[in-house]
Amino acid sequence: MSFVNQINQDLIAAMKAKDEAKLRAIRAIKSAFLLAGTETGSKDISDEIAMKAMMKMAKQRKDSIEIFKKENRNDLVQKEEEELVVISTYLPTAMTVEELTSELKKIISETGATSMKEVGKVMPIAMKTLAGKTDGKAIQEVLKTLLNN
Repeated sequence: MSFVNQINQDLIAAMKAKDEAKLRAIRAIKSAFLLAGTETGSKDISDEIAMKAMMKMAKQRKDSIEIFKKENRNDLVQKEEEELVVISTYLPTAMTVEELTSELKKIISETGATSMKEVGKVMPIAMKTLAGKTDGKAIQEVLKTLLNN
């Protein structure tokens, strides 16, 4: 079953259960899928495009939570966290720091990078290789520790 079909079924289930948080999150997901379809020029989107849209949504929620916490807007933090939980259920589990470190060490050895000045060699390859497994912020943090040592 494709992502889009799964989301449609879950939307109906959330409506029946009257689960406001899940309903709000799934509607946002459907909206992101619609936008992604518009960008690609096709009504139907692939699971890969759907996954990218969902990862983007999760990152947006995390960033919003950070901002709302700084602004002391706990009401908005709660809404964003509820939506993030729902969105996360559709995403694959993220890599652990150990797995990420291991993968980045391989990429660093392949590129021959030795310092932070050469992060431009490593980052594009890491982003392409690890797409869908972790986010760019986590990659950047681990790269800093590996290349500064």
